[in-house]
Amino acid sequence: MHPSSRRPAAATSNPAMLLLLLCLGWAPPGWGWSRGSSRGAAGLRPNATTPISIMGLMPVNQSEEESRITQGVLPAVYLAMDQIRNESLLSPYYLDLLVYDTECDNAKGLKAFYDAIKFGPNHLMVFGGVCATVTSIIAESLKEWNLVQLSFAATTPELADKKKYPYFFRTVPSDNAVNPAILKLLKHYHWKRVGTLTQDVQRFSEVRNNLTGVLDGKDIEISDTESFSDDPCTSVKKLKGNDVRIILGQFNEEMAVKVFCCAYDEEMYGSKYQWIIPGWYENLWWEAWINSSQCLSKNLLAAMEGYIGVDFEPLSSKTNKTISGRTPQQYEKEYNARRGDGQSSKFHGYAYDGIWVIARTLQRAMNYLNSTNKHQKIEDFNYSNQKLGNIFLNAMNETRFFGVTGDVVFKNGERMGTIKFTQFQEQKEVKVGEYNAVDDTLVIINNSIRFQGVEPPKDKTIIQEELRKISLPLYSILSALTILGMIMASAFLFFNIKNRNQKLIKMSSPYMNNLIILGGMLSYASIFLFGLDGSFVSEKTFETLCTVRTWILTVGYTTAFGAMFAKTWRVHAIFKNVKMKKKIIKDQKLLGIVGGMLLIDLCILICWQVVDPLRRTVEKYNMEPDPAGRDISIRPILEHCENTHMTIWLGIVYAYKGLLMLFGCFLAWETRNVSIPALNDSKYIGMSVYNVGIMCIIGAAVSFLTRDQPNVQFCIVALVIIFCSTITLCLVFVPKLITLRTNPDAATQNRRFQFTQNQKKEDSKTSTSVTSVNQASTSRLEGLQSENHRLRMKITELDKDLEEVTMQLQDTPEKTTYIKQNHYQDLNDILSIRNFTDGKDGEKAILKNHLDQNPPAQWGSSDPSRTSKDAIEDINSPEHIQRRLSLQLPILHHAYLPSIGGVDASCASPCVSPSASPRHRHVPPSFRVMVSGL
Repeated sequence: MHPSSRRPAAATSNPAMLLLLLCLGWAPPGWGWSRGSSRGAAGLRPNATTPISIMGLMPVNQSEEESRITQGVLPAVYLAMDQIRNESLLSPYYLDLLVYDTECDNAKGLKAFYDAIKFGPNHLMVFGGVCATVTSIIAESLKEWNLVQLSFAATTPELADKKKYPYFFRTVPSDNAVNPAILKLLKHYHWKRVGTLTQDVQRFSEVRNNLTGVLDGKDIEISDTESFSDDPCTSVKKLKGNDVRIILGQFNEEMAVKVFCCAYDEEMYGSKYQWIIPGWYENLWWEAWINSSQCLSKNLLAAMEGYIGVDFEPLSSKTNKTISGRTPQQYEKEYNARRGDGQSSKFHGYAYDGIWVIARTLQRAMNYLNSTNKHQKIEDFNYSNQKLGNIFLNAMNETRFFGVTGDVVFKNGERMGTIKFTQFQEQKEVKVGEYNAVDDTLVIINNSIRFQGVEPPKDKTIIQEELRKISLPLYSILSALTILGMIMASAFLFFNIKNRNQKLIKMSSPYMNNLIILGGMLSYASIFLFGLDGSFVSEKTFETLCTVRTWILTVGYTTAFGAMFAKTWRVHAIFKNVKMKKKIIKDQKLLGIVGGMLLIDLCILICWQVVDPLRRTVEKYNMEPDPAGRDISIRPILEHCENTHMTIWLGIVYAYKGLLMLFGCFLAWETRNVSIPALNDSKYIGMSVYNVGIMCIIGAAVSFLTRDQPNVQFCIVALVIIFCSTITLCLVFVPKLITLRTNPDAATQNRRFQFTQNQKKEDSKTSTSVTSVNQASTSRLEGLQSENHRLRMKITELDKDLEEVTMQLQDTPEKTTYIKQNHYQDLNDILSIRNFTDGKDGEKAILKNHLDQNPPAQWGSSDPSRTSKDAIEDINSPEHIQRRLSLQLPILHHAYLPSIGGVDASCASPCVSPSASPRHRHVPPSFRVMVSGL
């Protein structure tokens, strides 16, 4: 059948479309006239007489959605053909477009293609290809027919495969062309971490796969890749769970509504998130699908606000003249005039430039043939002419010019076009930038893009590590208190050294007091080190401080507590001496005890430092929102001094210190009733031991529980150290200071020696002085007080009266017999006490204390019925006075004789005359106690 006699495959079955095509000047080939002849002779130049047939494959059936693209681009196509023919660009040829309806159906489209080849004229090229599936099938077979195809609307990435589609070109950028533009946008805003959300459709999956390749090696991480078929909410939740802030979406309008509804429910919108989705959606695209979603329109719009759409630029924004001699803006006016009220399409500019590409390709081919082979012309092309087919292929690949859509350049058949960026602002699309693929440049229109925050969203939750540091005001306050404490300790040290020869200070062991002060000052000094963290010192210095402050606090604690422990132990050793043997406990021995404690500390600390030294470690806590409202999260970090086996080392130190503390508390409890001016701080030392023990336990526990709050921890540790050191120093030194200021001779004045102890009596019926002395000799002596100053002053006067009174008593035989019968045993017991009081001042106080508690006036009373009142009356009688003098004065004479330069105090027996009775010469050795160095 002759091509002119066949019924064309154009839209002859559709009267409306046919009428439109006729109005545009198109005539089916079988109808006997061409597109160019409709203008008449006046519209044609004499040399444009030979038509060049171009096969137009596009959907024409008005029932198909894609047919609206055809309706929108045909006015631009014919406008370009007219301009080309008027300019005699292909003289003596002109383009003749023959449209064949593919109906967007694979079978029908393929049939239309073969019918055009079989029944139509020789088509030099194929123009069109709207539906992706039809286009891909036809493009794959073009090589066998040596036909080059140029599409203006097929954007599917699949057609970019040049091995499969070597003769396929397109003036419209493919869907993959947006990926380099997206890469440029990501780099512009320094977004290095993104996530993808893709609808399970081949078109979108291919774009996503290409994007992965584009971003690979560009220092941009795709942290999460999610896809969905119908319900995107699960994928949206996963994106949020992976902290994806920049989401690259690939889905159609229907799924876009669902995606943004899910984003609203998950609060993945606003200043912290940025959605980048396709920009080829129709105007007000969401209105057609809002009813199918489950969210309100206002919620959907709130989630959509600020999203960025990416799509090719329909028309160039430049004002340069194009290949037709018109600017893109002038062309747009002509196009709108040509189409009238007809359908518009965003592809019309690419169709317009496509006709010019075909014209320039044929022109280049004609020039090539004229220069190489004058006997061959382009109209000689047939489907088996591979040589001309390759000439057309190479000529199109080399075509380059500036068109209404920008620079028209092909790279492996792909259009290097311009990509535009739009942003959804207040329910409308606003162009905010464009990307030129030829120059690889991105231009953001000034102040057009608006982010919902004060700055572009972050590509991830910015975790700003913030050191939890010691508050400077708190550190200053506690440091001031510490300095006051050190000044107080220095004052006590000055006081202790200045008054070290005072009996009150000397008897309380000034060397031990100095150690207590030294330990307190070391403890004070450790507070300064505990408050120095990473905000004040470097990491290396902080690590050094970890060791230094541990050593200082440990040594300071041991020095102060050890000195108190040693003093308490001496008091306990003296007054809990069961055997009542003579003891000499000097300060050197106490210093040795403290030194032993420090030696143990040093061994532990040295082993700790050598085996497992303290290191700086950083503990990270859960993220917190920024108090200033910035798009960042605060992750608090805290510096610690730790090592591998921290628990073991702390356990060793706590166990050692705890045992000493328990022992010290025990000694303090045992000596709680001792109150001696010569040892006037024994009770206060006990109080200090209790104070240190309790506060250390509380402080250690609370400090461990508040380790994540450095201010609280430092405050507690510092206050515990300050309180313990201050209260200890005050308890030890303030009473001495007050005593020296109010009563300097308190240590030597007559004060009552008090000794309290509950003890079971062996014989409740015995109340005589002999029984009292025996009980005192077998019980534990609980206290010691020295008051011999006054006795020294009176001993001389008493000694003068001793001989006269003794002679008077001896002159009376009855009294002498009475004394021998009733007071011989009492006299022997009293004389035996003399050896006990044979020591220093503190030892001699026991006699006075015992005499006060058991007056000699009552020793002769063996009558249980006698009351204390009767005894007092007897004491005032002349006879009793004589008896007391006869018994007490010789005893006092021999007891205090050494203190005034008499007999040596080390004498093992009472220093009486050789004629004294043997009963007076033997003194029980159990009373020989010597207290030295108090």
